[in-house]
Amino acid sequence: MSLKKSIMAEGIDLLENSIEQLEKFASLLHEWNRVHNLTGAKSIDAIYANIIDSLYPLTFMEKPSSLLDVGTGAGFPGLVLAIALPDTEVVLAEPLKKRVSFLKYAAIDVGIPNVKVEAKRVEQVTHAPFGLISSRAVTNTKLLLDLTAHLSDAYTRYLFYKGSRVFDEIDDVQHQLDYDIVQKNQRNYLYIKGCA
Repeated sequence: MSLKKSIMAEGIDLLENSIEQLEKFASLLHEWNRVHNLTGAKSIDAIYANIIDSLYPLTFMEKPSSLLDVGTGAGFPGLVLAIALPDTEVVLAEPLKKRVSFLKYAAIDVGIPNVKVEAKRVEQVTHAPFGLISSRAVTNTKLLLDLTAHLSDAYTRYLFYKGSRVFDEIDDVQHQLDYDIVQKNQRNYLYIKGCA
């Protein structure tokens, strides 16, 4: 199935230009991945599946004015969300050099002016509080909240792409969270709307 059809089938509302940019990003990642081994997604179809996984929260979350993605890796979900949200300022925190090189190149090649790549760990990032902080497969929920505390305020929301351990992780968080867990296939999207 084409990427456009997959996006439409999930009820994700994107601009035509964003879909073209996502296709360009997918082929670029496919090409780089053969040499640099940036992601386990080896085929275009596997990359498309990761793009859909990254985009799916757009069906239930509020669009943020600014977004920090922690440990973006090969671009999931941060770079994909930057393409889908052209009016959102997006900062990608990624410490690994070869991934940083790819993210910077992709941002220029695909034409994503709203994205900035920070080649550092999230603890070293300085910025005003973000509207949304996202992360996929980086660390547990409590540690992510602690590591990003200096980049958040009472209005910051969180979007964590999780597996089955998410329920145990929520129990480990001391403060009261206002959250939803949206399940799709093997994915649990943890959307935190506020920390008390």
